[in-house]
Amino acid sequence: MTTRQSVLILSDTHGQLHDGIARLSEQVDWVVHCGDIGDAHVLGRLQPRNRVVTVLGNNEAPSRARPEDSRLFDSLPESAELALPGGVLAVVHGHRHNPARRRHELLRRRFPAVRAIAYGHSHKWLIDDALQPLVINPGAAGRDRTHGGPSCLLLQASSASWFFSFHRFSLKRTRSRH
Repeated sequence: MTTRQSVLILSDTHGQLHDGIARLSEQVDWVVHCGDIGDAHVLGRLQPRNRVVTVLGNNEAPSRARPEDSRLFDSLPESAELALPGGVLAVVHGHRHNPARRRHELLRRRFPAVRAIAYGHSHKWLIDDALQPLVINPGAAGRDRTHGGPSCLLLQASSASWFFSFHRFSLKRTRSRH
């Protein structure tokens, strides 16, 4: 019998979670947020149905956080690891791995024994499978700098394989009233 777990991977919500991503979160075993949450209510929309793993982003700094969110953000780790069937997923925001052109190399050095590394920060989705471990970025799940619409990755993990699918949602246009 093969054990499977599904993981929704998102990042950079900046206080706004697209409804399509929230609905997708209801169908998974885990939600992983790669930082820049922006507002604790985002995590509230992902719980209590899901087990949520989240890390500290550069926008959770005390000078940027709302006072009511400070305690939660102070408790977030800089990185996390999630044991899944077939390996470990490392989670980090990515803002401390610079320069950006060497980010994947630096992440692979930091987490050499994991199966994949999920990070955010750039707001651009990608799956870099050129070397091991894989390096993935789900893009931005909020409304800011989404590069084509809010996005996320869905991981289907089994002991035999890991399969990633990319999901992008359109931003609804609103009419301004004059």
